[in-house]
Amino acid sequence: MDKHPVSDAVYRLDGNRIITSPHAAGPWNPHMQHGSAPSALVTWLAEQQPTSSPMAVTRVTIDLMRPVPVAPLTYEIEVLREGRKIQLVGIRLLSNGTVVTTATVLKVRVEEQPLPADIKDAPLTVPLPDAPGLSEPKDHSSAFVSGMTIRAVHGGFLTLGPGAIWYRANRAIIEGQPMSQAMRAVIASDFSNGSSSVLSFKEWTFLNADLSVSMARPPVGDWILLDSETWIGPDGSGLAASKLADVNGYFGRAVQSLVIERR
Repeated sequence: MDKHPVSDAVYRLDGNRIITSPHAAGPWNPHMQHGSAPSALVTWLAEQQPTSSPMAVTRVTIDLMRPVPVAPLTYEIEVLREGRKIQLVGIRLLSNGTVVTTATVLKVRVEEQPLPADIKDAPLTVPLPDAPGLSEPKDHSSAFVSGMTIRAVHGGFLTLGPGAIWYRANRAIIEGQPMSQAMRAVIASDFSNGSSSVLSFKEWTFLNADLSVSMARPPVGDWILLDSETWIGPDGSGLAASKLADVNGYFGRAVQSLVIERR
């Protein structure tokens, strides 16, 4: 279990009310939350829903309907599909009664299967996060990023070109609550566009309008690798995609739809 000072958490929950700390702020606007923050929040909320049998999160899809302010929020939650093998949870985050984020989280029953011996994780093709010589950014782009440890294998955070970068979330998301492995995967995944920038951060914004994370299994450990690439269209849209790995191998994929604008 992660141990952090209560005051250091990104959110504090009081019933369906969400008190947001300044640690949620992202790089595009100091009054707007980093996408990782509400993405981790909705994942945690979905994980709290009881299931008829043990289940694990296999997909998280978030639509950022409007900028999520660094301000108090409320949430609404509904189980959209309840079954023996799956559970689908719908969540809405609201600011002053206006929906700012919608999400669906899919959970699948955990049941060991007699798989063939050759069904294994794809092995890592990059060094582990504790390998010597990995670069770390000297300056943090936002308050939320200040709660991360970032180590680049190649490329670099907010540098141009594809990148393979390890991310570790250090700051508690929900006051008094441990960070789940699904939350760690989702937090890292929202950095896909920053891990594979093809446009200068000083001259362009390339916000993501959504995030979809799919996992074949829960990750293990604190570190999540993004092996990322970005494609930009001619009409103001783009796509950032990442292969996700932990220290044991590749376990999932993340995709973001981007909105491109010159500053």
